[in-house]
Amino acid sequence: MACPIETAEAPSPVGPYSQAVLAADTLYCSGQIGLDPRSGVMVGGGDVEEETRQVLRNLEAVLRAAGTTPRHVVRTTVFLANLMDFARVNAVYAEVFGDGVSPARACVEVAALPKGARVEIDCIAVLG
Repeated sequence: MACPIETAEAPSPVGPYSQAVLAADTLYCSGQIGLDPRSGVMVGGGDVEEETRQVLRNLEAVLRAAGTTPRHVVRTTVFLANLMDFARVNAVYAEVFGDGVSPARACVEVAALPKGARVEIDCIAVLG
C-alpha cells in the first residue's frame, strides 16, 4: 500500500502530486526545485549553486519526514535548464551525496522547468 509523505519543511507541490510516496520500503521523492518552503519564492536570484542548495535542503526535508536521510538515497535524476551548469551543480550535489556510496544518477538538460527553475532533482531512497 502506498502512503503519501508531506512536510511543511519543503515547498507544497505545484501540481497534483505528493512530495513523496512510500511504497513498502522504498521512498519515491518528487522533483524539488529551489523554492523557499515558507515564502514560496525561488531562491538564489539566478545563482544555480544557491538554487541547488535549496533544492537539496527541500529533498532532505522530505527524506526526514519519511524517517530517512540522504545516505539511503539510491537513485537521483538531475534536470538542468542549461547543461553548462553541470560542474557547478555537481560541486553542490557532492556536498550532500559525495560521502560513502553516491547514488546512481541521470542528468539531463530540459527546455524549461517549473517556476523558471534552473535545476530540479528527484530521488528514490530505500528505508531500512
